[in-house]
Amino acid sequence: MPERLLAPVGIPAEISEFAHGGATLVFEDFGSGAHPIVLLHGIGMGRSVYVDLISRLDGRVIGVDLPGFGEAPEPERTLTMERHADLVAALLRERRVSDAVVLGHSMGSQIAAEVAARHPDLVSALVLAGPTVDSASRSIRMQAGYLLRDLIGERPAVLWRGGREYLRGGPHLIRKMRATIVHEPEKAYPRVHVPTLVLRGQRDPLATTTWCREIVDAVPHARLAEIPDHGHGTLISDSGLAAEKIRDFVHGL
Repeated sequence: MPERLLAPVGIPAEISEFAHGGATLVFEDFGSGAHPIVLLHGIGMGRSVYVDLISRLDGRVIGVDLPGFGEAPEPERTLTMERHADLVAALLRERRVSDAVVLGHSMGSQIAAEVAARHPDLVSALVLAGPTVDSASRSIRMQAGYLLRDLIGERPAVLWRGGREYLRGGPHLIRKMRATIVHEPEKAYPRVHVPTLVLRGQRDPLATTTWCREIVDAVPHARLAEIPDHGHGTLISDSGLAAEKIRDFVHGL
């Protein structure tokens, strides 16, 4: 059985696997209220890396381990970003959620955009944190180089949690990275018609200011916020400023 990783002690949570279309994810659903935050992690990660962020949010949260990450079993075939989005949408329908705030970090931002573009009846807002993949840097070599640059000087909590989850990502990590990089999120952005918050760490080399402004220009109802003195892992450690901006955004819906 999947473990309880995010829900605070004393708050009831449902933790289970969900299978659809030949792939299985793990989810942790707890809290209550409108506009549940659906948390989609980046490549090589899992829901456990967002413990610090979750402790600072309120309302209902649905934390997800995507197929082949965290506690979710490896799928037979590597999922595209579109198939990931359809799987997340199927989970939301099964949970009877039609007003989700889909919060995607890194690779998760690409999936979040596809959920909103492909399944607009389920989404009330988006948060795109450290959005990838910049259309000007669409290669494994370039993305890996940016990631290594970001890790220099990163907080120990980010390195420890991220390193552990990358090891759990399994032997197909390169194949999963290719699926992320060939995806063109810029084709999904103009089809997103819900309020959208684009978040970037001021020192994030993967989600550059130029790229984030392109996203804001492409999404009809988007705005950009920067987190000072943070890199790509702005949601993983010392997430207070990011959490504050997310809370204000959700409360304003």
